[in-house]
Amino acid sequence: MTAPARRTVRVVAALIPRPEDGRQFLVQQRLPGGSRALLWEFPGGKVEAGETDEAALARECREELDVELAVGRRLWEGQHTYPDLTVELVLYLSWIVSGEPRPLGAHALAFHTPAQMQSLPFCEADIPLLDDLVAGRLGALD
Repeated sequence: MTAPARRTVRVVAALIPRPEDGRQFLVQQRLPGGSRALLWEFPGGKVEAGETDEAALARECREELDVELAVGRRLWEGQHTYPDLTVELVLYLSWIVSGEPRPLGAHALAFHTPAQMQSLPFCEADIPLLDDLVAGRLGALD
């Protein structure tokens, strides 16, 4: 008997600098009770069929944070396999153009420096991204 095929999802995430301090970035804590409950991640979500990465990221941030986003260049891309699915994760530099972030689809929101983020329990798929961010391997962030 063969194991069932593991589904693959494309997930887009936003690296959103704090307007008054570009060294801090917005992160969100996942809701309790769901998959990877209460772990931290960069804002974003799944790309739906027929949607571009940029459109999906803007939609997800509108739905989950109540903000309008300007999506910039791609900064990072990687893949992580969980027991239940494979995540293709893509990070984009983004800016809030209107609204104040509210945790509509998250347990909590916070702005942290990359070094501060290292002390938070992050989703496994985000850890290589966070390591590259801390090491300065994502290039210019302005």
